Amino acid sequence: MSRILPVIAAQAPPRLIGEPLSGFAQEVSSALAYQPEAKLVVFPELHLFGDGAPDQQRTEALQEAAEPLSGPRVRGLREMAADLGIWLVPGSVCERGEDGQLFNTQVVLSPNGGLAGFYRKIFPWRPFEPYDPGHEFITVDLGSFGRAGLNICYDAWFPEVTRQLAWMGAELIINVVKTTTADREQELVLARANAITNQVFMISVNCAGPVGQGRSIIVDPEGHVITEAGTADPTILTAQLDLSAVEHVRTNGTAGLNRMWSQFHPDEPAIELPVYQGRIDPASWTPTLRSPRSIA
Repeated sequence: MSRILPVIAAQAPPRLIGEPLSGFAQEVSSALAYQPEAKLVVFPELHLFGDGAPDQQRTEALQEAAEPLSGPRVRGLREMAADLGIWLVPGSVCERGEDGQLFNTQVVLSPNGGLAGFYRKIFPWRPFEPYDPGHEFITVDLGSFGRAGLNICYDAWFPEVTRQLAWMGAELIINVVKTTTADREQELVLARANAITNQVFMISVNCAGPVGQGRSIIVDPEGHVITEAGTADPTILTAQLDLSAVEHVRTNGTAGLNRMWSQFHPDEPAIELPVYQGRIDPASWTPTLRSPRSIA
């Protein structure tokens, strides 16, 4: 069954902290003009949290901007997604945790205005970022299209993150990024490598210049580049992702050859992984099956 998800990845410079959400709503509407049938629109990490030029991401500015997910910012974003009838990933937000923590949190808003899911960045870029780390891997079902796994920027450097999300049934990984440094070249390799080793789609959307290095990319489950931004200029990437391709690749193999998720026989002994104080158990290696459902 074809499950084609039209997507927009908006490579854009960050908006200033505290700007009215009406400006962002206009930005989303302008992006939709490039692909009016888009059902998923993704912006870069901390897109609503620029703090000037140059953007320094000062701790005090981020702390002052933080709100709980029940606050007015996320309520406004929920209304925006409902008004536009889309799945909206507005990058990530500064979240005030239950015990006063500062989290870098990716949110997914549904077409009916719900908070479909949120993910707190597990791997802040230390020692430079002030965020408290999250501890839970998160997937979100995008209605009948398929299941997305959430991660943020530096998470992509830890292969365990994408592997865990794929095992949880993610067919698409949404990696929102704010890379201002010279390592974007390596991140492009990681986007393709994470797609290949887990047989998933990857969307890695970085912020545009002059703040970020740009070069956003969308990759298919065999590591082929579907589309990419060759520069840091503001760019709208569009694609039609047939998420049923994940099952096809896993069944037939990458390049018709490699089927990593079918590597083990259930009766084989477990492979010890001392670094995790755990193991790969052949009996539980296969990813969680996804059950399509209606938009919630």
